[in-house]
Formats: sequence, C-alpha cells, structure tokens
Amino acid sequence: MTGQPSAPRLTKVPQHVAVIMDGNGRWARERNMMRVQGHRAGVDSVREIVRTAGEVGVKYLTLYAFSVENWSRPKTEVSTLMKLLAKFLKDEVPELNRNNVRLQAIGRITDLPKAAQDQLHDSIEATSKNTGLTLILALSYSGRVEIIEAVQSIIREVKLGHLDTAQIDADVFKHHLYTRYYPDPDLLIRTSGEMRLSNFLLWQLSYTEIYVTSTLWPDFRREEFFRALEDYAKRQRRFGAVSS
Repeated sequence: MTGQPSAPRLTKVPQHVAVIMDGNGRWARERNMMRVQGHRAGVDSVREIVRTAGEVGVKYLTLYAFSVENWSRPKTEVSTLMKLLAKFLKDEVPELNRNNVRLQAIGRITDLPKAAQDQLHDSIEATSKNTGLTLILALSYSGRVEIIEAVQSIIREVKLGHLDTAQIDADVFKHHLYTRYYPDPDLLIRTSGEMRLSNFLLWQLSYTEIYVTSTLWPDFRREEFFRALEDYAKRQRRFGAVSS
C-alpha cells in the first residue's frame, strides 16, 4: 500500500504470534471520547496487523479479543462490543478471503450472544478453504478455565477406559486444550505497557518470547509490528537449555 513501510528482511519469522490487545479504553479517554470509539479504532489495527502478519509469513496469529472476565464490564459496553464483533466478523470476510486468511476461534464460544455466534460460524465457514495465515480469535477466553476443562476432559476419558493415568503427559494434556490444533506461540506481544499475562494462554506461553510496548492498541500498526518482529529475530530461544 502507498505510504506503508516495506517489510523488513527478517532473519527469522515467528510461526505463531499471540497478541494481548490492550489500551482501547485509555486511547479513547486520552482523546475525551467514549470507550466504544477506542474499540472501533482498535478494529483498524486488527485489520492492519492481520494483513501484515500474512505478508511476512506468520502462519498463526492469535488475538485476545474478549476474556471471560470482560463479561463483568458494564452491560452497555459488553452489548456494544458484541455488536462490534458481529459487524467485524461479517465485514472482514471479503478482506480475509482476498488475503487467503482462515478464521478460527477458541474459548467459551457458546457464551456469546446468538447473533455473534451465528456470524462467527458463518465467517469461519466462509474462510475455511483459505491456506495462508490462520487468524485465531480468543473469545470469552480464560486460560484457567481452559486448563480446568482439559483436566475434566482427561478425567472423562480415564473413567470411560479410553485413557490410562500412566499415559498422561504434557503431549496428552495439550491435546485436550482449545489450541490442540495449533503450535504454541513463539512470540507474545502486549500493548499499553502492562506487565502481565491477564489469564491468556497460560499453558501455551511457557517458553514464548514476550514483547511489551507502551503503544496503545489503536496506535499499534504495521511499523510497530515490524519492531516486535525485529526484536524477536534477535532473540536466542533455548527452551531451558544452555546456549552452545
């Protein structure tokens, strides 16, 4: 696109990038706007980062869009967010298809309003044949709930005689998580400068490289994403081992 910075020559590109998109409310407050205007501005960042991730060769992009804890926000804000989600899911399908992006979702999807659920399923189906970047939206998501549900699933299998307790290891556990079809993230990006995981992918982030920026999510665009990727490219991942 005209005026956009070109992609840097990266020595390595993360296969899977996860993002905690934080700062929409603060961005709006700093501009004397309503919080919903910050969320709307954040949608533009989502669109640009999805497009850029596909361009540089990222295979999976997981966006923390709505947590289980977010349901405790004011009802008017939650209702607006759900309507914004449904609109985004509908409006972005042509863009996702143009860029060969496959949409997926993790979390307690049945917690979403029916309109949002229906649109999510329609958008997932409409992009199911795409073979490029896989965009994973974490919706009504909780890392702790995910782990508890995985334990419950394993217990059921043991009771049914389909699994012996001696067989339970990290690989078995992983295959009972929401993310069983995806590799663990290589890079986690958190915007707005907060230094916490916020109950996001607690099992999967064990050896993930973390990049924190003070940039608020609505201002996190292509150039900022490149900075995160360039920083990642300089890291040496040892997974607990000693470097040679």
